[in-house]
Amino acid sequence: MRIAIVAGEASGDILGAGLVKALQSLSPEPITFEGIAGPLMQAQGVQSRFPMDRLSVMGLVEVLGRLRELLGIRKQLIENWLQDPPDLFIGIDAPDFNLTLEQKLHEAGIPTVHYVSPSVWAWRQKRVQKIARATDLMLCLLPFEAAFYDKSGVDARFVGHTLADELPLEPDKEAARDALGLDRAKRYVALLPGSRAGEVERLAPLFLEAAQRCLEPQPDLEFIIPSANDSRHQQLEQLLQQHSLPVHLTRGQSQQVMLAADVVLLASGTAALECMLLKTPMVVSYRVAPLSYMILSRMVKVPYVSLPNLLADRMLVPELIQQQATAPALAEALLKQLDDPQDQRDSFYELHQQLRLDASESSAKAVLELLEKKGKLTLS
Repeated sequence: MRIAIVAGEASGDILGAGLVKALQSLSPEPITFEGIAGPLMQAQGVQSRFPMDRLSVMGLVEVLGRLRELLGIRKQLIENWLQDPPDLFIGIDAPDFNLTLEQKLHEAGIPTVHYVSPSVWAWRQKRVQKIARATDLMLCLLPFEAAFYDKSGVDARFVGHTLADELPLEPDKEAARDALGLDRAKRYVALLPGSRAGEVERLAPLFLEAAQRCLEPQPDLEFIIPSANDSRHQQLEQLLQQHSLPVHLTRGQSQQVMLAADVVLLASGTAALECMLLKTPMVVSYRVAPLSYMILSRMVKVPYVSLPNLLADRMLVPELIQQQATAPALAEALLKQLDDPQDQRDSFYELHQQLRLDASESSAKAVLELLEKKGKLTLS
């Protein structure tokens, strides 16, 4: 059995390593793997034809600068695998690179799997038509993704989320506070205004003003802010000079900070899922340029912006976006969660259990079933 597999960045390397290990363990016959892999996948025996970091490009200008190389790599892979077809191809995330590759191989009769759904359920939903032409099976980290594909006629399987597998159902808040040197008896609000310079520029002053307002009725509160990198640390230090707040500024350690806090105010994004799995109550906020918001609001097709709300299918977590994102409104929402956090915590626990399916093993079983369906493998 020979499987081709392509991961384009570090997160895909983590997913790929878990999937390859599970496939090797569950398959009734030996499997060899080749393609593009990072160090974790290579440690599991994947032979990498190209360095994975050649695919790890972010930003429009950076992509344009490397476009010829990226297209050349994809062309070589397509030519090699059409001449010597593998039994299966697995594309891990990196949809701009992988979906076209998958479609070319799929048209040649090679079974294809895509692991990690693009956000077609949220915007640019017409992309599902390309996905239907490109892949035999979509492996989804979130349950509502699989439901979306079912309606669109794409074979999809909800396999659970690897982060839900990694994080404990009962996290240790006191240990997190000890690790950060925080007082176990005090109440802390974590502020996460994003990891990009523009996000911090737009959101950090707003978050700090909301924190200042929280101190009026709750003067004993303290605040924690994790900086994503050295540049964001310097940026936040300069902003903090304009406020007289009891703030602990850490370098990194965002997971520990979210776990240690009593409530978190964060920029909408993947951090909300992590915060949910840590069982820490939260308030989600975001602001973009008015023109960007006008365009995005017309493109987005989902009722909520945060993953906890999408998973719960209700307004479990307060979302204060754009004009609603004012310092008084954020402070009010934070104080409310401080006073009554139990609904969020109970729901977070239930959602964590739903996502905890051993994603690597679930994905491997789905892949092996596809191989059997295609006549490539006989399962006992």
